[in-house]
Amino acid sequence: MEHTEPNTNSARANNRIQTEIKSNVSKISELEKKQKENRTVGAKLAERIALFAGSMLFVYIHVVWFGVWILANTVGPWKHIDPFPFTFLTFVVSLEAIFLSTFILISQNHETELTNRRNHLDLQINMLAEQESTKNLELLQAIAQKVGVPANDESAKALSEAVDTDFLLGEIVESQDDHASRTKAGEREKSSL
Repeated sequence: MEHTEPNTNSARANNRIQTEIKSNVSKISELEKKQKENRTVGAKLAERIALFAGSMLFVYIHVVWFGVWILANTVGPWKHIDPFPFTFLTFVVSLEAIFLSTFILISQNHETELTNRRNHLDLQINMLAEQESTKNLELLQAIAQKVGVPANDESAKALSEAVDTDFLLGEIVESQDDHASRTKAGEREKSSL
């Protein structure tokens, strides 16, 4: 009986973890679905066009279109409406490129907005996890003192203090600025050689 109990407990724990994972995935899917539903008609249209423009069907249609256009305007006894160098075709393709790039940028802006929200959520969760870890360390130190176990470890004391996020952010920005200035100095040095 002892051998089956650990397996049963392990299976239950595994089921709880799987249930939690499914719940989290479902919550994320629901959030993304709501975000997609809240977009404007123009944003939805831009995304559909960007998705189509990024497909192989789009490539095939253009290959056929360009081939037919070039053949129709170079070969045959009829009057060619756009003879070589295909000025009208160039005009149409240029307009298409302008609109496609705009639709793609609109779609990318939406994705950037979603990414920024996810990053903000990640930051909030990480800050909460840090606060929970700090509180757990404080509780463990209090338990250790209560039961008479020495807990005078300096690193544990340092970890049990709240993280100064302003200081941390300042260090990150300073490090990035230092790296950027070293990179620029290196580029200037290479270009002067």
